[in-house]
This record gives sequence, structure tokens and C-alpha cells, in this order.
Amino acid sequence: MDFDIELRFQKLKASLEEKFGEGMDVQAILFLIGVNELGSGYRNFSKSEKTDLFHIAICTLLEPYGYYEFQGHDEQNWPHFNLNKELPPLEHREQQHLLKESMLDYFIQNGYFTESTEIA
Repeated sequence: MDFDIELRFQKLKASLEEKFGEGMDVQAILFLIGVNELGSGYRNFSKSEKTDLFHIAICTLLEPYGYYEFQGHDEQNWPHFNLNKELPPLEHREQQHLLKESMLDYFIQNGYFTESTEIA
């Protein structure tokens, strides 16, 4: 895994843990993104809805790479996406790298996280 991405991701994770509490792993961050994209705020979600939230997060994260395209919202205001192209087969390490990099982009582009330049 790219060392720079991992360091940057750890800073994002620490920032999220300050706001949402300890234990912000990749799965928790995907859930957070899904809830954010749904736009209805946090509530108790059914198991099926949680699966849908993960799907929303992944589609949102991979949309800038051209894998998904946002189609609109349904009558319950859930976002829907079309698959534009299949992801190539990726090893677990490569999947984690792609997710972490896209999470960084998501939080930075939406103004939820800024990276400060550290002087050594």
C-alpha cells in the first residue's frame, strides 16, 4: 500500500474519531458516508438499509473514477447509481488502497477534512 495514502488516511481517521468516537475503521467510514449521502441524518437502520448505505458509499466514492454514475433519487429519497464499468480484479490490499484514497478525496472535496502541511 502506498505509504503516503496510509499516513493521510490515518490523519483522516483521527479527525473523524475526534468527532464520532473511537473505532472509525474503513467499514465505519463507509457507513458514515452512506448516511451522509442519504441526507436524512442518523437513525436506526434495518440490516437491509445498512447494506444499501454501504452500496451508496461505494458508488459515491467510485463515481469520480468512472465506475458508477448517479441516476437520481427514488420516492423515499434514496440515491441510485448505474454501473458504467466493472472494477478490475483487485487484491485486498489494492481494494483498501482505492477505498482509502477515494475516502480522502471525498472528505477533502466536500470540505469535511483539510490536510495541513506539516513542517519537519
